[in-house]
Amino acid sequence: MLTSKEQKRVAEEISNSSNVIGKGTALEGNIETFGNIRIEGKVIGSIKSKSKIALGHSSYVEGNIIAQNADIEGEVKGKLEISELLVLKATAKIHGDIVTGKLVVEPGAAFNGTCKMGAIMKDIKIGENGMHALRPEEARVN
Repeated sequence: MLTSKEQKRVAEEISNSSNVIGKGTALEGNIETFGNIRIEGKVIGSIKSKSKIALGHSSYVEGNIIAQNADIEGEVKGKLEISELLVLKATAKIHGDIVTGKLVVEPGAAFNGTCKMGAIMKDIKIGENGMHALRPEEARVN
């Protein structure tokens, strides 16, 4: 059995891990991670991270994104729920609603949907019954 000190060390190692979905890679399915994730390819599915999500300029995500922080340069079709800071770079294209603590929008970035800032969000849960199921009306993007 791990002591609380060992548990804390393991948790820090997990949250400092990094994952990459490279350019030219297509993934269909949901992603959950405690660590950072960088996406340059295409993901059809929702992404959840207790850390930071970075979407490069060649990225395309069709699904919801839940994270502590996010930097977006690519295209997202889905809802973004970012508990701390969301940065939309000049090449970002967002088709869906945004809920975030703080928002930075560079000139050239575009988003179509509603935006709620300063909202208090619940803790990001990883691995507990997976990602919550969306009702069909939540999943659709016009």
